[in-house]
Amino acid sequence: MKEITLGDKPHIDLCDLLKVAGMAPTGGVGKHFVAAGEVKVDGAVELRKRAKIRSGQIVEYKGEKVKVV
Repeated sequence: MKEITLGDKPHIDLCDLLKVAGMAPTGGVGKHFVAAGEVKVDGAVELRKRAKIRSGQIVEYKGEKVKVV
């Protein structure tokens, strides 16, 4: 499982996280993945493209998982 560090930020938008983690080539493509119901946050399908992902949460797309720290 990959880990993404937020640094000094309190959260990252889900579509941006998909891009940063290499799960989507751009944030726009990440938005399409979310809208299609292909992305899970903490095991549940997330349909909000700009959902605020915070430290400790796990994002999954096509079996690949990323933990935000």
